[in-house]
Amino acid sequence: MYTGYRIFIAGIIQGSKRGLDVHDQTYRYSIKSILKEEFPKSILFCPVENHPNSTLYDDKKAKDIFFNHLDVLRQSHGLIAYLPEASLGSSIEMWESYQQKIVIVTISPMVSNWVIRFLSDKICETMDCFKDFVRSGEMRRLLNDRFPEVKER
Repeated sequence: MYTGYRIFIAGIIQGSKRGLDVHDQTYRYSIKSILKEEFPKSILFCPVENHPNSTLYDDKKAKDIFFNHLDVLRQSHGLIAYLPEASLGSSIEMWESYQQKIVIVTISPMVSNWVIRFLSDKICETMDCFKDFVRSGEMRRLLNDRFPEVKER
């Protein structure tokens, strides 16, 4: 039986862009790489990886995917939110995670933003800060404290 963590990778996709433009998504690979070092048995869910062309979906399919992703999130132990700027979808994912008592780690320079301040268990201002946080074992401690029944072996 699998005993690792389920971690949802959230972050800016369209942000405030208009039309079909999206922000660079390479940050997702960095996050996954950092997490895999410390949590090799974890299940990492990345919405963009599963639906890379989602901005092209019709409304019905997009709505189905959006709510399905929230269902996946509700089954997670951790949420990593990458927010170099505001993201409506990520803020909804953070709120849902907070309601479900999922560990929320936010990577963002927006440390005075209320949503980020009040919902995050940990705020890392940069990717390097996030890497240090994960490598230090602090993320593992947060997950273990919240979900003692799950042990990454």
